[in-house]
Amino acid sequence: MILTVCLNPTLQKTLCFSKIVPGTVNRTGVHRLDASGKGINVTRVLTQLGKKAVHLTQLGGVMRPLFLSLCEQDGLSVEWVESKSQIRFCYTILTEEDAVTNGNDTVFNTTELVEESEPVGADTEQRLLENFNSLLSKQDFSSLIISGTKAAGFSDSIIPTMVRKAKEKKLKVILDIKGQDLIKSLQYSPDIIKPNLYEFASTFAPEPVKDNDLTAVNAAANEQIKSAMPDVCKKYGSSIILTNGSQKLRAADRNNFLEMDIQPAKAINTTGCGDAFTAGLASALEDGAGFSEAIAEGIRCGALNAGFVKPGVIC
Repeated sequence: MILTVCLNPTLQKTLCFSKIVPGTVNRTGVHRLDASGKGINVTRVLTQLGKKAVHLTQLGGVMRPLFLSLCEQDGLSVEWVESKSQIRFCYTILTEEDAVTNGNDTVFNTTELVEESEPVGADTEQRLLENFNSLLSKQDFSSLIISGTKAAGFSDSIIPTMVRKAKEKKLKVILDIKGQDLIKSLQYSPDIIKPNLYEFASTFAPEPVKDNDLTAVNAAANEQIKSAMPDVCKKYGSSIILTNGSQKLRAADRNNFLEMDIQPAKAINTTGCGDAFTAGLASALEDGAGFSEAIAEGIRCGALNAGFVKPGVIC
């Protein structure tokens, strides 16, 4: 059984347009609303892969019943604590205009509009950690997956604390997080970290990063990143997977460095592809797959997700 955690739940509104004309009224009859956030997306794909998963999060405000109802419709098991914080809305705009052709497939434009979260209530962190500890003590989890940013109001210690407690229980820990949450968690040797290429480079190989952008993944930058990855693996005992959208994936453990091409896929909505990758990776590892085989399953699930309007699904 897998425990997933995300501290920033989302109601995701997806709207499809043939084109958008700025400064005018744009109408569409093709739209949907889903419970989302990176952890929910991971949980939904794990469930579709036949894995038993429990999701832990914080919820508050008038939209909480709707959020939980949408989770129930998807067959998701959700544990939550009251946060007195309204659930944020995020928006995905899918447009056919200026779409590009990838082989014989049309790749639609995906634009995301993201609301920042409201601060959670003062006692939310304590109660959430209590719930986390209770879940670890009462249920037989094999893995912990922590995904995404945390809502405002949480301290920088909450995610590293969860990682420490999970490792003490000998769970496999997979982190799809960044910044201080990732840096402070590394001391507890999570099994796999999955930042994107820019996030890793800005922290561990900063020379190719300028003006908050990875200027180019040229030969020199690639060598710096390739050199930094095994050093981080050896220092912290963690395997690393660096995603870069539809571009080449890089991965390393203590003994190996590998690069894998992302096969072109028909992309309708790329929202949640990284979460589907994480779920596929974790599912394969749960079944005893090796590192490269699990990565290949992650790639497969990410590509499947891209073919649906709904985020965080593979079927």
